[in-house]
This record gives sequence, C-alpha cells and structure tokens, in this order.
Amino acid sequence: MNKKRFLYLAVILIALLTLLWLNCSLLGVNPPLPKVVSLSPSATTPLRVVDDYQLSVFADELQAPRMLRAIDAGLLVSEPHEGRVLLVKDTNRSGRADQREVLLDGLNRPHGVDVAAGWLYVAETDAVGRVAFDEQSGKVLGHYQRIIADLPSNKGHWTRTVRVGPDGWLYVTIGSSCNVCVEDEPERAAMLRLRPDGSEQTIFASGLRNSVDFDWSPVNGELYATDNGRDWLGDNFPPDELNRIIEGGFYGWPFANGNKVADPDFGEGQGQAINQSIAPVFEFRAHNAPLGIRFLRHQSNDYQHVALVALHGSWNRSVKDGYKVVSLFWHHDGQIEAKDFVSGFLEGEEVHGRPVGVAEAADGSIYISDDYAGVIYRLLEKE
Repeated sequence: MNKKRFLYLAVILIALLTLLWLNCSLLGVNPPLPKVVSLSPSATTPLRVVDDYQLSVFADELQAPRMLRAIDAGLLVSEPHEGRVLLVKDTNRSGRADQREVLLDGLNRPHGVDVAAGWLYVAETDAVGRVAFDEQSGKVLGHYQRIIADLPSNKGHWTRTVRVGPDGWLYVTIGSSCNVCVEDEPERAAMLRLRPDGSEQTIFASGLRNSVDFDWSPVNGELYATDNGRDWLGDNFPPDELNRIIEGGFYGWPFANGNKVADPDFGEGQGQAINQSIAPVFEFRAHNAPLGIRFLRHQSNDYQHVALVALHGSWNRSVKDGYKVVSLFWHHDGQIEAKDFVSGFLEGEEVHGRPVGVAEAADGSIYISDDYAGVIYRLLEKE
C-alpha cells in the first residue's frame, strides 16, 4: 500500500470514529471501552478506600466474575460467560487466593449463588438449580439438578439472582425483557418466592425493572433490593433505586419511575397503579447501575450493619457516572445516607473497573468482584 492511499484510509477511519463518537454523545451512549489487559498481581491499583480499611487484590485473571458468596471453604464466584461456578481459596492464609476449583460447568450463564442446609443453589438465566454441597470442605457431593427449568429468558436482562431467605425459602429476581414495556410474562421484572425444592412458586413482588441483588437487614429483617431504572430519558432521569420489598408490593415499573413519577411512554392513564406503587426508600443517581448489595454483619467498627452497594457504572449517559462502591447508613429518623466506600474505578472518563458483587466472610473480610478488570478485591479492617 502506497503512502498516499494509507493516509487517505487513515483520514476516513478517523472521520468515521469521530462521527460515531458524536452520535453516541448526542444519544447519551457512553459505554466503557473493552479492557484488553486485566490487572496484574503486582499492579498498583488506582482505587481509594475509606480510612478504616485496607484493600488488596484477592484474585485476578478471572473471566468477568459476578456474584460472590463467602463460605467456610473459600469464596464462591460465578463466571456467567464461562458457564461456571468457581471456588476460590486462600489455603495459606496470605490474604490472596492460591487455589481455584471449578465446582460446576456447562451452565447457562449462571449468576446468583447461595448456600444453605447442605445445598449449593445457582440461578442460571433460564433456570434455578441445586446440588448437594459440603460448605466446610467446599465439595460438591452429587449431581446438579434444575429445580426450575423454565424461567423466561428469551430476551432483555439476562441475570438471575437467587438467595435463601431467613425463612428458608428461595427468592429469585428476574429482570425485564425490555427497556420499558408491558410484560407478557408476569415473572418478568419481579421477585419470585419458592420452596427449596422448587415447589409453590409465587410472585413475591412486581414492578422491579431489574433488581440484580437483594439482602435482609440484620437489624430488623427487612428485605432490600437494588433496581436499575430505564434508559433514554436523559442523563439525570430516572433515578436508580433501593427498594424495601414487601410481599405483594408493586414498585412502579413500567408506569412510574422514582417517586411515583409517571413514565412518559407508559404512564398515561395509569394513575391508580402509579398511586398504589411503592416509592423507593433511596434514590441513586440516574444510570449508576446499582447491582450487588450486602449488609455487613461481622465488622467491629462503625460499618457494622451498614449496607454496601456496588455501582456498576453508566453507559446511557453523556458523562460517565457511578463506578464505585458506596456504603448506606440508616439514620434514626429513617433517612438513608450514601458515602463512598471504594472509589477510583473511574478517573475522568477512563474506566479502570466495574464493581458487581459484594460478599462478607465470617472473619470480617469483604470481597468485591470487578467484571471489567477480572479481579476480586479484599478489604479488611485496619488494626
């Protein structure tokens, strides 16, 4: 190729990239660029953490790790795009994982994981399954069986999260099939409740566009779930949500956004449904994408019983926002205050990571997954 032709093609490529960037900016599309190289074990992270804690890399070179569950034998990690669930272990107590084992493989985008009463539960994109499991040794004891094999999964939000409640029942969240629409399948944009064997499945709560994670407060037993608001209504609306979930509750989507604000596309004529909807107890900034939530139960400082929420970060926004982990404090008057817990995943417009799952071990170690850098971080109280 001669020099003149090369320069001509280079000019065309630059023009096309510029046009694409301008169109994305006008449309409010600003996704993080793909990360080519994961964080190396010796790399200096740009992350900042509150003074009470120290942060280190627990495991790296993972394949987009998502949800976590700390058990006696180590840390359960889902890798949805690899179709597997891992057990990551620190056998020499160095604070860094030195072993990883594939517990389950060949699954359909497994996301949520939980352990209770001798069972390991996994939420796939179209199913919920379980396998007999020894939490002490981290050994799978039998064959994996799907106790629900027909979750709606044809399109839209693909993540499914399962947790065992204080009542011993399973709770499962399923995101919407669309940005905003009236669903044909009532299990969409909802939280299900069912027995551990998969029987007696009911819709526990509805109107939850995409509640990727949830947890029960250790103080009063109330159930809280994160929820991602809809797109294409500008940089600053609607807010993402934290909802207090009650049985039979309707949380507004697709008719209302935030504190009962009528949706411009689907709110007309839905006044009764909007008025009866339950407003969020806390509003995150629009498009921050709150995913993992965990109430801390094993801390000896002011963070005991505080909830950590992983803000995965925006894409449908002209200027990036989110990309951090926040702590939520409940005040005596019922107000909730958010403070940065781990930040630095975003520097200007440069993305270093996207936090997803949060877990806490019995020794007080806090784990945060990053599906962008392929890393799991460990935080521990300073002595």
